[in-house]
Amino acid sequence: MPESPIRKLVPYAEAASAKGIEVLYLNIGQPDISTPEAARNAVKQFDADVLAYSHSAGMQELRSGFAAYYRSHGMPVSEEDVLITTGGSEAIQFTLGSITDKGDELIIPEPFYANYNGFSVQSGLQVVPVPSSIENGFALPPIEEFEKKITKRTRAIMICNPGNPTGYLYSEAELEKLREIVQKHDLYLLSDEVYREFTYDGHRHKSILQLEGLEEHAIVLDSVSKRYSMCGARIGCIVSRNKAVISTALKFGQARLSPPTLAQVASLGALQTPESYFREVLEEYQNRRNTLVAGLKSIEGVQCPMPKGAFYCVAQLPVEDTETFAKWLLSEFQWEGKTLMFAPNAGFYSTSGLGKNEVRLAYVLEEEKLRQAVEILRNGLAAYQALNG
Repeated sequence: MPESPIRKLVPYAEAASAKGIEVLYLNIGQPDISTPEAARNAVKQFDADVLAYSHSAGMQELRSGFAAYYRSHGMPVSEEDVLITTGGSEAIQFTLGSITDKGDELIIPEPFYANYNGFSVQSGLQVVPVPSSIENGFALPPIEEFEKKITKRTRAIMICNPGNPTGYLYSEAELEKLREIVQKHDLYLLSDEVYREFTYDGHRHKSILQLEGLEEHAIVLDSVSKRYSMCGARIGCIVSRNKAVISTALKFGQARLSPPTLAQVASLGALQTPESYFREVLEEYQNRRNTLVAGLKSIEGVQCPMPKGAFYCVAQLPVEDTETFAKWLLSEFQWEGKTLMFAPNAGFYSTSGLGKNEVRLAYVLEEEKLRQAVEILRNGLAAYQALNG
């Protein structure tokens, strides 16, 4: 199993904190936005003599609630198309277990969410990466590049939209190209859409469930973690109109018995969150994005495309190895009593050697903290370069 690039530097951050240094955590997508009051109240008001198992597919009311949410976003699904999971992570694990066998292949544009590597190892799969580039903002590689990668063992193409770690938002034309290729080669199309609500500058998200002709091909992986700032609830879901996929995934659900009951109660409450919550959160994240990206671009030698969605950006730094630099920042450097933690981006690739001079930064802190993070990085890079010639 590969180590998580998001979490493996935690001991360095803990050591810095123990020395009295304030660490600004931009390594992980843990929002500081308040969880909706409706979700918190649902747990406070929960009254039962027994905290019992739920159905292995999740509470019927929650499945129905999720289906209604998807229909409101233009996705024609019913509660039978929804399977509740213990986080989006379990949704991915169940899906890979349902549609692949050991030795099969999964095509993924890279960089991609680092845990896809781990989930593939668990399932005995081979990740087949299709590299994208920071030079064009990590746009989807030409469709010909996907065609070259397809073999008799290919079972699916997987995307994250909007993307983690890049913040890239797929265009409708790109999704249409993916539809063509999965139909042509009879593959599954997996789309991790946990950041659906977070799109900026007037751009709109389009789900693969809105594409006609993919009823048997499309599988959406989702979670309440980011949408409602409920990362600790660990509630996600698989959404597909392919009945065989859902019924097979349910077998995995039965093996783990059921998703956590109280977290489902909170999630059911979260579905009552007013639209005003999302408007405010979206405005906040867009301001944070603008602050962080502008700050990064003001540092000599740093390159950072403007993300259109999610709450991450990838920056290229003028250093050879950002993991070594990250460790140095946490163990040897401080600026006004503070230092910075980010995720080295090499762990978001499958191809060895790519991304070694890139970092992923999550703009999940208030703007003033992000401005401080930029100054820590600016001064840290200058000190590091002076130290290393």
